[in-house]
Order: sequence, then structure tokens, then C-alpha cells
Amino acid sequence: MQKMNILNTQDLNFKEEFAKLLMRGKMDINSVELRVKELLEDVKNKGQEALKEHIKLFDKWEPKDFEDLKISKTQMQEAYEGLEENLKESLKIAYKRIYAFHAKQKPKTWLDFEENGNILGQIINPVQRAGLYIPGGKAAYPSSLLMNVIPALVAGVKEIVVCTPTPNNEPNHLLLAAMHLCKVSEAYKVGGASAIALLAYGVKECKKVDVISGPGNIFVATAKKLVFGEVNIDMIAGPSEIGILAQNYTNTKYLAWDLLSQAEHDEMASSILITTNKDLALKVKEEIYEILPTMQREKIARASIDTRGAIIVAKDLEEAISLMNEIAPEHLELLVENPLEILPKIKNAGAIFIGENTPEPIGDYIAGPNHTLPTGGSAKFFSPLSTEHFMKKSSLISFSKQAILELGEPCSTLAHCEGLEAHKNSVLARLNKI
Repeated sequence: MQKMNILNTQDLNFKEEFAKLLMRGKMDINSVELRVKELLEDVKNKGQEALKEHIKLFDKWEPKDFEDLKISKTQMQEAYEGLEENLKESLKIAYKRIYAFHAKQKPKTWLDFEENGNILGQIINPVQRAGLYIPGGKAAYPSSLLMNVIPALVAGVKEIVVCTPTPNNEPNHLLLAAMHLCKVSEAYKVGGASAIALLAYGVKECKKVDVISGPGNIFVATAKKLVFGEVNIDMIAGPSEIGILAQNYTNTKYLAWDLLSQAEHDEMASSILITTNKDLALKVKEEIYEILPTMQREKIARASIDTRGAIIVAKDLEEAISLMNEIAPEHLELLVENPLEILPKIKNAGAIFIGENTPEPIGDYIAGPNHTLPTGGSAKFFSPLSTEHFMKKSSLISFSKQAILELGEPCSTLAHCEGLEAHKNSVLARLNKI
């Protein structure tokens, strides 16, 4: 039975159905918040004993002590050396492209010398220690390791620590190999909210970090939200999603596979096509349900498509663009006749893929831009993970004698208006007026 919805903007119930799509990112954090708080406090108060209990419960193996939680550099190196050459080469190509892109993002310290002798500026420094969470439940994601470690390396972070779950104490060899390629020297076999607690509070020789990045399930997202302020975080990301804008695009198989590329991630993933062509909408739906039985992850993809997938038929391209801006998808594919002409009208998207030769998976692995992206409509106010997430800014101010004489009076006036006498007099003393 084909359950994927085809909505038409002219339908009487369209606004109601579209509103449901806009709610797709509302993970029910309230439902797990109490449990996550308990897990965080447990690790904060009991340290390694709590971690051992959590791993026995969730990952089904029993570490003896904190040493058992560590992933050694030897393990990473052996995993890398055991890779087939084509896989090694693929990882190297991805590494180089991701590094080159993020190097262009790196902000620089700047100074501005004014005529009166003032010096104003901004000093950029990396954080000292970054914690990276790499999922490892339903699948292992070496690509996520590259996308999180490399921006931190480019930023100049001295200490990078990785946490990843290892069900049954069986680390993923490709993930270990990627750690070796990225020169990770500190990594732990800890997942979920427990890993976020380890990174945020520190346990034994694993010191607390300054910033945590990386995707995860609702427990990880909730934990990151709760420790924000204790440390910085990248964003609170939910299930993966894709939006596709299509006009009279004829290769419906491309569209079907692109929608399924997100559906196979997670039952809660969202795949949304907006088109101006009703016949194309029907054909894409047909293609999807023809492909599904051939997929290794059919059960996951089918659940996603049936419950969270949608095809919308818009009256024209302007309406289609407006709807997609409301959706603000994590990934947006533009499969339209003149994509560069409509690009200025795209206001909300995590990453934009232009043309039929740029499927979303190109961005996941090899293009270069980061694939850690805002989800659930948060592209309206969040940006992709970048080098800047691992850096901090300090303002620099140096006034000359001439400058304090020129600007002291208006400064003291403003301080006086706010009733802050010491502020005012601090300035007036330098003007010899008190």
C-alpha cells in the first residue's frame, strides 16, 4: 500500500496538512528530558562507575575500568592499515576536499588604526578543547567524523576528543581508520547522553571540553541542550531531511532515489518534493514504491516515506519557492530550469544542491562543505557546522589621549543617564574633571 501523501496547494485541507509538515522537527524533548537529566547527573556525581553502568545497560558490554573505555591510537592505525586501497584513497580525497573548504572559512584577527591613535580590532583564538560526538547505533558514520574533526583541526584546536557508542564492544573499523587519518589521539567508547556528560563534565583523565559538536538521537540532542552554558554546542539537530524543488524535470528515478537517500537514514527522516507538475508527482511516487523493495534498509526507508514523506503540487514556481522557504530544509536540491536565477529567492536551507549532477550524497561525503546541518526548520536561524564553531572572538580596544579627550564627554553623559556614577567618573577622571 502506497501511503506517501501527495498534497495540492489548491486542496481545502492543504494548510492543515502543510502545518503538520512544518512540525516535523519538533522532537518531543519533554518526553525524555527527565531521564536525560538523571543520566547527566549520574555521570557528574559518580563518574566512571556511572559510565560503566550505562554502557552495560545500553551497549550490552561490561567495561572493567576507565581504561576499557579508551580507543588506542594503535587500534586506529591498525584499522587504517587494514583498509582496501580504494577505500583509503576515497577517505583521503574526502579529507583533502573538506579541509580545503573549511580553510577558506577561517576568520582572521584584524586591527583598525584610527587617525586619532585609537586601535580597535578583533582577536580570533581557537577553543582549547573540543568534544565530538559521532553516532554509532543504527549505523557508523566515518563521514561525520571527518566533518566534525576537520573544522576543529583547521581552527587550530589543540585537544580533540571523540566519543562514539560501540554496541557489544565492537568498534567500527572504518570509523577507527578515519580517526587515524584525522590524527585523533583521544577517543572513548561511550554513547548517548552519557557521552555528552563525559565531555561536558569530565571524568578521570578525560577533562571537560569547551565545545561539543556532532549529531545524535533525541537523547543526545536533549543532553546537548541541557549542558549548553556549561559548554558551548554546535546546534540541536534532529532527524535528517531533504527538500527538492522540481519543475518539468523528466528523470523521475533521480528524484525518487534522492528522496530515499534521506529516508534510509531514520524512520523519522523527512523527504519532501515540491513540484509544479502533477504528472511528475505521481510518477515519482510510483518510482519510490518500485524501488523500496530492493533496498537493504527497506523497513526504515518505508517507515520514513509512509509517515514523514510528502509530495506537494504547487500552482507555480513562486509558490513552490515560498513553501520551501517555510519548510527550511536541511538539504535542498534545485532541479529546475534556471536554478541560478531563483537562487536569490532561496532564504532558508542548510545546504543547497544545484542541478541534476549534484545529488545530496555528494555533500554528505566528498564535495567539501560540512554535512552537519540545521534540521526541522532551524535553517531559518542556524548555520552549518563551520570552522568558526571551534573559535572564539575577543574585542580589542586601545584609546589614545586624544581619543579619550574627544569621546570622554559623550561617554560620561551616557553613563550618567544610566545612573552609573563610577562609570561616569572613571572617564571624567581621565579628563581631569573630578
